[in-house]
Amino acid sequence: MFDIIGKRFWFFLISGLVILVGIISLLTFGLKPGIEFSSGSLLTVDFEQEVAQSELKQALAELGYPDVIIQRTGAGDFLIRTHELTSEDKAQLEEALEARFGKLTEPEFSSVSPMIAGETVRTAAIAVVVAAVGILLYVTWAFRRMPKPFRYGACAIIALAHDAMVALGVFSILGGILNWQINLMFITGILAVIGYSVNNTVVIFDRIRENLGQEERADFETVVNNSLVETLGRSINTSLTTLVVVLALLLFVGVSIQNFVVVMIIGIIAGTFSSVCIAPTLLVVWDKGEWGRFIQWLPVAARAKK
Repeated sequence: MFDIIGKRFWFFLISGLVILVGIISLLTFGLKPGIEFSSGSLLTVDFEQEVAQSELKQALAELGYPDVIIQRTGAGDFLIRTHELTSEDKAQLEEALEARFGKLTEPEFSSVSPMIAGETVRTAAIAVVVAAVGILLYVTWAFRRMPKPFRYGACAIIALAHDAMVALGVFSILGGILNWQINLMFITGILAVIGYSVNNTVVIFDRIRENLGQEERADFETVVNNSLVETLGRSINTSLTTLVVVLALLLFVGVSIQNFVVVMIIGIIAGTFSSVCIAPTLLVVWDKGEWGRFIQWLPVAARAKK
């Protein structure tokens, strides 16, 4: 029998280190908002001849766009992010680029005003908060016949916050290194991850409820560990099959849903870990009143490594 719960402080340490790296990255790089959240224009251009990204950036700086953000897609197109462009500005920019690099095509162009960007930010924030509150209330209600049902909802929300922090940290690193921006597809991915992760957590919690009903006199830690072991195969198999589908989306659909797919990949991995190693172990910590014991355990673990 695997002693998953017995390793709970190691799981907390791993999560803490990953989240710490993410927080440092967020403080260092921040998040690069897409035009949906900060206004501006996004122009996709495809040149007939080969053009280096550095040459394109230098040319745009000379044309009066020094703060432009450029990304190259898998298809070889360039995504050019600038301040909001009028139709005249766009036409002049394309003419100047054609004069410099030769004929180009414009597969896509979008522009968002500051007012719409601000409304989008508020709507996205409300969507995430409403989803979190709804999940807290639902899980608490679903386990209302259990002793202290609020703990189940709170632990599920902590696990979701863990997944969101991991995704934000990774995207901050990608933004700092590759100029990736967060957009509505990113928010869609976060909401999908929340739903996926809580589903896995509820399955484990439900098995805990079943086993507690059958083993009323058993130690709570033992029941939780047995429930985790019984559902471990299901959790891993579900995550692996979902990853296959998500990777297929990335390969066959491409850059248009890049943010959504990458968030899903991060969320599936982090969500599986939090569903198995964070949410149930927090129930045990809460039941045993061990909130301060983790701090005492850290020096002991450090000495054990030596």
